[in-house]
Amino acid sequence: MTNVLSWVVFGVVVLFMLALDLGVFHRREHEVKMKEALIWSGVWIVVALLFNVGVYYAKGKEAALQFFAGYVLERSLSFDNLFVFLLVFNYFRLPGRYHHKVLFWGIFGALIMRAIFIALGIEAIRHFGWVIYLFGVVLIWTGIKLAIEKDQKVEPEKNVFVKVFRRFFPTTDAYEEGKFFTRRNGALLATPLMVILIVIESTDVVFAVDSIPAILAISRDPFIVYTSNVFAILGLRALYFALAELMRLFHHLHYGLALILSLIGVKMLISHYVHISTAVALGAILFILVASVVASMIWPQKSGECKSV
Repeated sequence: MTNVLSWVVFGVVVLFMLALDLGVFHRREHEVKMKEALIWSGVWIVVALLFNVGVYYAKGKEAALQFFAGYVLERSLSFDNLFVFLLVFNYFRLPGRYHHKVLFWGIFGALIMRAIFIALGIEAIRHFGWVIYLFGVVLIWTGIKLAIEKDQKVEPEKNVFVKVFRRFFPTTDAYEEGKFFTRRNGALLATPLMVILIVIESTDVVFAVDSIPAILAISRDPFIVYTSNVFAILGLRALYFALAELMRLFHHLHYGLALILSLIGVKMLISHYVHISTAVALGAILFILVASVVASMIWPQKSGECKSV
């Protein structure tokens, strides 16, 4: 399978799944329940694993290991991203039937931005070798910050993108039956749904600054980096609807993510002196994630103890 054919197959798979998701199963707006969310999350996991098998036969064992490691890493790091989405929806009191629509259309912007970040990151490392040390420092700092940070707050009114957008488009107070824009007396107005979408997209930019350097420590192959990113994002969107329950069950997960980011940062700092194989990196990521889940079960969250909104 040539490199071009690999990209074509990837594009067909993603477009088919998105068309099936939006055009068939979510053709009518409705509030997604946990059972449906877990089923769709499982479907995306199976699709990602089947694609990984294709990577194995097309590119070999090492590429398949890199894809799987990148997929697990990005999927894990995105948990905090989804928690912020939950805070944003609560802040705007977004009706449950519109959650899926915002997350679905938010994907397209995220896919474009991730492609740009990945291309810039790979080119930066290729032309400026010292950038890899900068990425390593950023990841270690992010890991430390994640470990000691207890509260997450969302303040959309201070969002720069929202401020700029509102200068050009007045916003209605009502959701206007799930529309992003509406017309009143001939004037084009934005609805709160569009403002929420802008907040979601700008939030993904912030998270990409951390996640892209992390996965570049696993692979520098644009195909592996981008495809593993996409499958992780698409799968977690479905898992969002079961997020509230998962956050209560796995409340120690953010400590594990903090450790993973820090270790990957160290891996980047020593990459020119010590080679750490993909298999070892993958094993460390999986071990830390399992340990975080086990710790959450052994030491459950006390009643009333939760992250502040």
